[in-house]
Amino acid sequence: MTKPLYIAGLGCRRGCSMQQLLELLLQALDQHHLNISDLSALASSSHKQGESGLQQLAMHLQLPLLFASAEQLSAYAERLTQHSPLSLRITGSAGVAQASALALAERLSTRRAELIGERLNSANATCAIAAAANLEIP
Repeated sequence: MTKPLYIAGLGCRRGCSMQQLLELLLQALDQHHLNISDLSALASSSHKQGESGLQQLAMHLQLPLLFASAEQLSAYAERLTQHSPLSLRITGSAGVAQASALALAERLSTRRAELIGERLNSANATCAIAAAANLEIP
């Protein structure tokens, strides 16, 4: 029996607070009947590495926060359900939340990942969740 690997991809505007990110993440998890304990990690663009809100969220949730480069994210452009010209111009990816969730899920599971729903948006952030088959759980 395998347990799915769930990764939450997050994109945000500069200065977005941990609380704003947490509220959006909880909304996304609730929409898919998931809990924080179901997540394996958080993901974002390497362009967002300096965002304290993301760092604080990962520490608060005690989850790894991993980043993908623009080159890694661009490989997922055709699989995104939404594209942002602004995101593409700033980060090199047409969708930070979706692409980073897919990229990290596939990196951690070594299997094809799928988005489990549409990207959620708030005034300052985006969130998407990807799932991939995981290693067998005893």
